This record gives sequence, C-alpha cells and structure tokens, in this order.
Amino acid sequence: MGLTRTDGPLSPHPPQSVNYAIDGPAHKLLMHPFPRRVRAEFAGRTVLDSTRGVLVHETALLPQLYVPEADLDATAFVATDHTTHCPFKGDAAYRSLRVGDRVVENALWAYPEPVRTAAWLAGYAALYWEAADAWFDEDEQVYAHLTDPYTRVDVRPTSRHVQVLAGDVLVAESHAPLRLDETGLPTRWYLAPEDVMVGLEPSDTSMRCPYKGRSSYWTVRLPDGSAITDAGWSYPDPLPESSRIAGRVSFLHDDLRTVVDGTEV
Repeated sequence: MGLTRTDGPLSPHPPQSVNYAIDGPAHKLLMHPFPRRVRAEFAGRTVLDSTRGVLVHETALLPQLYVPEADLDATAFVATDHTTHCPFKGDAAYRSLRVGDRVVENALWAYPEPVRTAAWLAGYAALYWEAADAWFDEDEQVYAHLTDPYTRVDVRPTSRHVQVLAGDVLVAESHAPLRLDETGLPTRWYLAPEDVMVGLEPSDTSMRCPYKGRSSYWTVRLPDGSAITDAGWSYPDPLPESSRIAGRVSFLHDDLRTVVDGTEV
C-alpha cells in the first residue's frame, strides 16, 4: 500500500510508466513527521505520548512510528541483551516493557548508532504495536496500525452489474453496488442485504481495519445445505470516512467468483 508496497515508487517493483528514475538502493527508507498526538497504554499506564513522532516508510513494509526517546516513560522500559542488525539502518538495541508484574520482552527498539545513510534515526525509538494494550491517535483509539497518509479509501455508488457465484449458484446480484477502492488492494464490491440470494449465518470471525473499522464475517449457506465459512463480511458501524458501506456485504473466498459486467474479476 502507499509508497512502499505493491506498485508504489519505493516498492520492490516500482511502476515502469514514469518519466523519472529513483537513484538509490533497492531497499529505500523515507522518514517524515507524523503531525498528530499518539499515545500507547500498557497495564493502565501511558508509556508513550508524543506529538513529535515520525513515520518511517521502508520498502515492502508498512510505515513504522518512531518517537523521540524523551516521549517515552523511561521507567517502563528495561534494557535487554537482545540485538538485531539491519543493513539499511544499523544495529538495533532492545528494551522490554515492564509495568508491575506484566512484561513484554524486547518490546521497544532503537538504533543508537544508525548507519550513515539513516543517521536521522538517532534519538528515536519504536514500540511494537502488539506490545501495547491500546493506541490512541489524538483521542481516538486506533487498531491494527496507524493510518498511512499515502493510503486512502474511496467509496462510490455505481450501476455496474455485479454477480457473486458459487459454481453455478447465484449467491448475490446487484445493479446498484458500492465500489470500494483502497490503495494497493483490489476493488471490493459492497452489496445491499436484499441483493443476497442465499442464507447468511454470522461467523465468530471479526477483524479490525484502521480505515474502515471492525468487520463481522458471514458464512454462506447454499441451497444444497453446504456452507462456505467466512465468505463475506460487513461493517455494521464503520468509521466515518467509510460510513457508506454500513450494513452492506462484500464477498471474497476461493470458492466464490465475482463477475462484473459479464467479466470475472
């Protein structure tokens, strides 16, 4: 997604349809300020609180938040002997996160002496997302990861003819779907519940998207009684920027085919 993945300019396979060349290593880094306040909580305590964070974009990876050392609760982090080496950033030193009797080993890393070409990493540290109990972008709790400023989601109504099939069985059909385009991902089609022609049974599966919110999954029950588990999903209460898809159903499964205007996609 964004700059560093799929066909972004800093990805492993940048697009060929350009009139420029990026002169540099195959593995590229880009750091820029993240303008909002970010906080991380662990064991009921704020262990990271920064308005001076930066995002580091790295080829083939999601952007990673780094914050100045001064924006960490130093008493919550304990140095360890663990180290790793990155040829593009240098030798990383690690610290465990410890509050009371709760510990996450090697939860934080930093590059005390980064390589020359990444000297701007000096004085910054990064916390693994899953190490914290909760993250906040300003005062809104966020999940999965911070949003990438180079990624966006567009939802548009359309009159395209969309069919979802399981073999020869028509699972759903619409002439008024919503088209959702998310940077770096294939187009998804969201259909109204009344466009679904087979049974839908709620699944226990749920996922978080930082751009759309929490999804609920559906099992498709075909007329012959067979089931396709987690074949569709919905966002009952999506984030405001994706509010149009509320209650709609999208389908994706190896046992399903999506046909748009007569062409399988």
